[in-house]
Amino acid sequence: MLVDGAQLWTLNQRLLAVVLDACARELAELGLETKEFFVLAEVEASPYPAEIATALLLPKASVTVYVRNLVAKGFVRREIDEADLRRHRLVLTDEGRGARDRALAALAAEYDRRLARVTPQDRVELRRILNVMLGRTESDRTGE
Repeated sequence: MLVDGAQLWTLNQRLLAVVLDACARELAELGLETKEFFVLAEVEASPYPAEIATALLLPKASVTVYVRNLVAKGFVRREIDEADLRRHRLVLTDEGRGARDRALAALAAEYDRRLARVTPQDRVELRRILNVMLGRTESDRTGE
């Protein structure tokens, strides 16, 4: 039986929604809304709001609001970029790093509960498939 992309997309979205919903209380206890968490988790890889918007496929105006909230909560601070004094880069505070790490741990634990239903061989195959879908080469994957 051939499964089309829309069906797989829907299943993946449902899985992610279930995992996020199961972690909503823990995120709230950390003072994070779901989208704020995603922005917080992206700051080190993409320290500029426009980069975060691109990476997360969010409107720049929305990222601006999330960043403002994260700054107000003490999770992120703005610093002048030494390479371009007209720009501000975002930096995680120690509190922000801790909140991010605890939120990631909660999401990982919930996802692991779901993965426990899958054999180790199927986990390896799932990882391989996801990497292929992301267009990653074998050399990209060896560092994981």
